[in-house]
Amino acid sequence: MFEKRKLQAQMVLRGINAAEISQAIGINESTFYRKLNNNGDFSRAEIEKMVEVLKIDNPLEIFFN
Repeated sequence: MFEKRKLQAQMVLRGINAAEISQAIGINESTFYRKLNNNGDFSRAEIEKMVEVLKIDNPLEIFFN
C-alpha cells in the first residue's frame, strides 16, 4: 500500500502531471491512474524512477506505509 495523497502532493510540488510521470516510469497514463486510484502495486523499478523524477527525500513515507 502507498499513500496516494502524499504521492499526489509530491507531483504538485514538483509540477509534474500524470502524463509526465507515467512516461518517465515507462507505463501508460491509464495504467498509472489505475494503480493510483485502485491502490494497485507499483513495481520496484517504477517506484525507484518516481523517487528519482520527483526527488522524494523519504520514499518510505509514501510507498512503504
